[in-house]
Amino acid sequence: TLAAIEAARAPFKNHRWTAEPLLAKVPHPDPAQDLTNPADPTDNPGSVAPASVQDIEMALSHAAPWGAEPHERGAVLSRAADLYEENYGEFFALLTREAGKTLPDCVAELREAVDFLRYYGANAPVAAPAGLFTCISPWNFPLAIFSGQIGAALAAGNAVLAKPAEPTSLTAHIATKLLLQAGVPQSALQLLPGQGRII
Repeated sequence: TLAAIEAARAPFKNHRWTAEPLLAKVPHPDPAQDLTNPADPTDNPGSVAPASVQDIEMALSHAAPWGAEPHERGAVLSRAADLYEENYGEFFALLTREAGKTLPDCVAELREAVDFLRYYGANAPVAAPAGLFTCISPWNFPLAIFSGQIGAALAAGNAVLAKPAEPTSLTAHIATKLLLQAGVPQSALQLLPGQGRII
């Protein structure tokens, strides 16, 4: 098992990721900023272009609730969970290099994120959505809590503006892309990396 994990994350040992806002319209972010591995200051896992004020205003104006039926939303969140698991090698490499997590922490982080998506997807309510949610996640659980907040809001059909912690925005960027790939509408899920000015 350990050999399989090492083989899956090896291609990302020196990879450099880039992230920017993921919006319903073309973003116009601020200049990109490099990130540093907290466990190895010589390692630069990538860069993040923070959302600009214009991006935030655009995301607010184009956010729309997810109008699909509850079972359809649940199926999409389940597909996202599958994609998370399929991409475990990249997640494990990035969680180590961006958040300084040990391998057991990476495994637990991915398991919890997948559990959140499957749980909320299986329990999608039939009630009307509440509206627009801003989900602000911490750096210490950059995949699990990020996914849990978003999964709960999306399962109920709400629109989401996702604001990840500044040090771990690369992980959030990959997670958001996989959620969109699974079928979450872009108007229902927009990523706004950067400083806390969104609040």
